[in-house]
Amino acid sequence: MTAATQTGKIRVAVVGTGEFGRNHARVYREIHDAELVGVFDKNADRAQAAATEFRTHAFTSLDELRGRADAVSVAVPTAEHAAIGCRLMAMGLDVLVEKPMAKSLAEADALLDAAKQHQRLLQVGHVERFNPAVLAVEPILNDPLFFEVHRLGVFTPRSLDVDVIFDLMIHDLDILLALVKQPVTEVKAVGIPVLTDKVDIAHARLEFAGGAVANVTASRVSTERVRKVRFFQQHEYISLDYARRDALRVAVKKAGPQPEFAFEKLTAPTVEPLRAELESFTQAVRTRTEPRVNGLAGLAALELAARVMASIQEHGERVQLVAFAAAQKTEK
Repeated sequence: MTAATQTGKIRVAVVGTGEFGRNHARVYREIHDAELVGVFDKNADRAQAAATEFRTHAFTSLDELRGRADAVSVAVPTAEHAAIGCRLMAMGLDVLVEKPMAKSLAEADALLDAAKQHQRLLQVGHVERFNPAVLAVEPILNDPLFFEVHRLGVFTPRSLDVDVIFDLMIHDLDILLALVKQPVTEVKAVGIPVLTDKVDIAHARLEFAGGAVANVTASRVSTERVRKVRFFQQHEYISLDYARRDALRVAVKKAGPQPEFAFEKLTAPTVEPLRAELESFTQAVRTRTEPRVNGLAGLAALELAARVMASIQEHGERVQLVAFAAAQKTEK
């Protein structure tokens, strides 16, 4: 019998006490069925500060979590996701790893292999899956054919170790895969660095096997914060606002030269997406059921993000060749 079944609560810990990790710790403290047993960070002072703030223990090493926790949120830099996640699963812990699940497809595969080998649950932190707006539209999907997606943010010195595709756009790539439920057959993308040496703004056009098309824009150098998805299906237009956590459905009641429309604000649960995500994770740990966003879903989003990045790189090389040819012609 595990400690979780003896106490009635899942013992959880957080590895990484930056902005994301601190939010995980905060929410775990609020979840009735979870007990926050501690936090760990390579920066001992930062770990202690988080432990003090959330009234828990600051572990001094990862090994201390063995036998003292049932599940762990991993909120460290992306480059460390695979190594830490695999190590924790080898210690017998279930793991929620923040998105992107790894810095490469090979490391994502290593996480999946570790979960299978050690019979551990692996969830990926695609928190928008738990956004009330997304939950509201899932029941009314009817073969959507065209998506317009914008995820724009002002510059912040957070997550600059990855391109904007893996930092921001990957949220929407995951949502698109979940809503369309078909493979992507074509990817065309462009992107450029603006304030960093990584791609800071990008646009991708995706085509799915069934004919659906999505235009996706992501930026971390915009003057405003926008988190919106608009899509069209037969006789309907749906608008989601991630930031407002709501969705609007516009249906055609009467077609023709004098059309009539019906406007409906879709019912959405009033819940913080991160809380819904962590409640879902702890429930999966308790019941030993597959997480809503499992490792395979995280891998699919990462694979699509890698295809977008490859298309951006191919376009960049082509543009540079064109610019070089133009320069050569001018010199002559």
